[in-house]
Amino acid sequence: MAEKKHRVGITDTTLRDGHQSLLATRMKTEHMLPIAEKMDEIGFYSMEVWGGATFDTCMRFLNEDPWERLDKIRKALKKTKIQMLLRGQNLVGYKHYADDVVEEFVKKAAAHGMDIFRIFDAMNDVRNLAKAMEVAKKEGAHVQATICYTTSPVHNMEYFLKMAQDLVDLGADSFCIKDMAGILQPYAAFELVSALKKKFDLPVQMHTHYTSGMAAMMYMKAVEAGADVIDTAISTLALGTSQPATETMVATFADTPYDTGLNLVALSEIAEYFKEIRKKYKEFDVYTGGVDTNVLIYQIPGGMLSNFISQLQQQNALHRLPEVLAELPRVREDMGYPPLVTPTSQIVGAQAVLNVLMGRYKMVTNEVRAYMKGLYGATPGPVNEEIRKQIIGEEKPITGRPADHIEPQLEQARKEIGIYLQKEEDVLSYVLFPQVAKKFLEERYAAKCNVDFNMAQENEANMGAKVYPA
Repeated sequence: MAEKKHRVGITDTTLRDGHQSLLATRMKTEHMLPIAEKMDEIGFYSMEVWGGATFDTCMRFLNEDPWERLDKIRKALKKTKIQMLLRGQNLVGYKHYADDVVEEFVKKAAAHGMDIFRIFDAMNDVRNLAKAMEVAKKEGAHVQATICYTTSPVHNMEYFLKMAQDLVDLGADSFCIKDMAGILQPYAAFELVSALKKKFDLPVQMHTHYTSGMAAMMYMKAVEAGADVIDTAISTLALGTSQPATETMVATFADTPYDTGLNLVALSEIAEYFKEIRKKYKEFDVYTGGVDTNVLIYQIPGGMLSNFISQLQQQNALHRLPEVLAELPRVREDMGYPPLVTPTSQIVGAQAVLNVLMGRYKMVTNEVRAYMKGLYGATPGPVNEEIRKQIIGEEKPITGRPADHIEPQLEQARKEIGIYLQKEEDVLSYVLFPQVAKKFLEERYAAKCNVDFNMAQENEANMGAKVYPA
């Protein structure tokens, strides 16, 4: 009996997670566009080009408007679906925003051409996904509902299948299993994908990082279990804390029932292009080779270890890194075993550092205090109530959806940003990153005024009228 044909789709992550993982998200749009047309011809299932940290870094470090980047990429990719990573009620920021902000952001992203919204929540609290999923669905976009994979005493098959059912009830068009730390073992992936495919008639997409060295093997077993699409990056921006290499996975499945149908020669041209582009970002290139098996013990996602090193160096306490790594799982247990992904990875990690340097919970961050108040959502497991009481005293944590406690934000933001508002998207940029966006919008306004003044001077010469700068 012939094997059933099951062609595997490839989502290219080079323009988002590839450079976010390896180059501190510093790749400029001008280095993406020259190769975009060739990438558009490859035949990817989709390309991840926006979301995650790209929105912030565009304005903060590159002096680029993230909305303009999206427009330029959308224009360049005429055949390929584009997708983004959206942190649920956090959108592309690091805290929860009001429903009016979530609704407007998703609408605008869809209007700018976003085809697929991969929506996740760091707590796996589906209430934090509901609004973004609802709006994306209304806008006619594909809603890829995401399960953040992690291991703990409460994260088992029953937990993941219940969450998947909740996501289906909210209108998911497909699932993504997001293995942000690269800890999903190949045979565990086979079991999880098999269970999802048996219970639900939805496509399953796999996302991982190569950090632990298991990623390509995990993809193979997931595909054998029925996974429909896998995330990869072009080889010259792959491996390490990035994704498995596209060419490797294409070759792996070639001439099998899972053949991707992609051309290795065409991919090699793209790889050569990014090999040269990567050289332009040496100062941000954090990958030094090899596999970091610490992730298997501490579940540290890509970039978290380097953050620990940086924080400890600033305190002249790098020698205490082993203590921080040992404290991390204890803090995670105290906090009810949240998956370690933005922003919970930063919340748990920062507290682990403080516990080692200052004493356990002698000093806590504002984020930990908000977490213990329930402002990030329901914890996967029970928190340590003694620790909670130590942090927030007798205050009762909220039990409802966190966003229900946030007043609408757009109107006030529109008033605050005032004359710097050139388009409606500017309001969203400002709400998400007030300080960063304000500086960006002010500089853009000043540059425009200067251009307008220069034009006026030219007109003065022609018309004989005197003009003065505003």
